[in-house]
Amino acid sequence: MIITDTPTAARQAKDWVQILAKYREPSTRRSVLELVVTLVPFLGLWALAWATLSVSYWLALAIAMINGLFLVRIFCIQHDCGHASFFKNRKVQDWIGRGLGVLTLTPYDVWRRTHSLHHAQHGNLDQRGIGDVMTLTVSEYRSRTRFGRLMYRLYRHPFVLFVLGPSYLFILQNRLPVGLMRAGSQFWISALGTNLALAAILGLMIWLGGPAPVLLIFLPTSMVAGTIGVWLFYVQHQFEETHWAKGDDWQLHEAALAGSSHYVLPQPLRWLSANIGIHHVHHLYSRIPFYRLPEILRDHSELASAQRLTPLESLRSVNLHLWDEKLGRLMSFREARQLYGAS
Repeated sequence: MIITDTPTAARQAKDWVQILAKYREPSTRRSVLELVVTLVPFLGLWALAWATLSVSYWLALAIAMINGLFLVRIFCIQHDCGHASFFKNRKVQDWIGRGLGVLTLTPYDVWRRTHSLHHAQHGNLDQRGIGDVMTLTVSEYRSRTRFGRLMYRLYRHPFVLFVLGPSYLFILQNRLPVGLMRAGSQFWISALGTNLALAAILGLMIWLGGPAPVLLIFLPTSMVAGTIGVWLFYVQHQFEETHWAKGDDWQLHEAALAGSSHYVLPQPLRWLSANIGIHHVHHLYSRIPFYRLPEILRDHSELASAQRLTPLESLRSVNLHLWDEKLGRLMSFREARQLYGAS
């Protein structure tokens, strides 16, 4: 992974904002095309999986799991709608985002608000807790009781983060406006409206085909997409030389660029994840449509070479658990124990 002490050799992070502004305008034609080439295969694979239920449950399950990749792309388009970067008309993209949110099991208005907090606060040690993966500093971990340390270890275990966590998040937590329970009726309307739409879809599926389509198509597709989505979100910020700072030492643009990875995926996965791996640029200027992000890497080699993280390198991030404020990097429980005696 290539990381520099400053975001790039030539420019400071905040200097990029003006440069990147010229890429922010979406193309209505391109956005419609991206929506069509994502939804048509998704719905087609859904129908194919349903049709194969009469042939083989295992075949239907396999198709449903493959379809989880297209659901990831649907979430990424919803993500762009939430950043007002997909269409010029805000109302149009908000209603598209709400519709896609039913497919992704994510109440759009709730997610849009919590995700905006993630962008506004990411990397700030004084503003953790909403829209991020819980990360303790070494000193915070050491100050916990034995039970508290055990709970944090369980939370950071890969099985909890990437298997149980996505199921809990998308099936249970998203049914309520968690984090915004007292923030206003609009978030309750978003959550309950999404729930009603989901209930109607699931009810129709059971009425037409019994429980099999729900158990072998709907849930597997959602869970595969959830696991992939949580993994992508994790590796975009949880790498060894990421960026965290406190209070006056925290700066928005520096945290956006230095604290977000450039996840270098092969082209098919780049397409299926809607270029979300170009995350350092996205955090610098979130109003840029996902299909314009490759233009930026082509035009600016400094950004193309910064914060690079390969899939193989990303696997090592699973063993990074604690932020060391002295060394300015993430480390494993084992390394923290060796250096500081943290059990």
